[in-house]
Amino acid sequence: MAKNVALEPLADRVVVKPLVADEMTSASGIIIPDTVGKEKPERGTVVAVGPGKFDDGVRVPMTVKKGDVVLFSKYGYDEVKVDGTEYYILSESSVLAIIPKSN
Repeated sequence: MAKNVALEPLADRVVVKPLVADEMTSASGIIIPDTVGKEKPERGTVVAVGPGKFDDGVRVPMTVKKGDVVLFSKYGYDEVKVDGTEYYILSESSVLAIIPKSN
């Protein structure tokens, strides 16, 4: 499970800790090739979520939650480093899918 991070995202922002190459094997056992590991990861674990954005004066609740493993747009995030750990901050609209946990 993801540890607490000293960042509080605003509105519909999400803080994601990118997965490293050895964490990129699918639940069904599919191994992602080494060439993918050389690119920026497009998967990560959600470590913090904002309260949601306002739409016509009503707050829209977030779909993702802390602990979700997500697939996100490759170029839709900002990189930040907190206490030596790299995180990505992105809008919830940049999250493409939640990867279900295997039972």
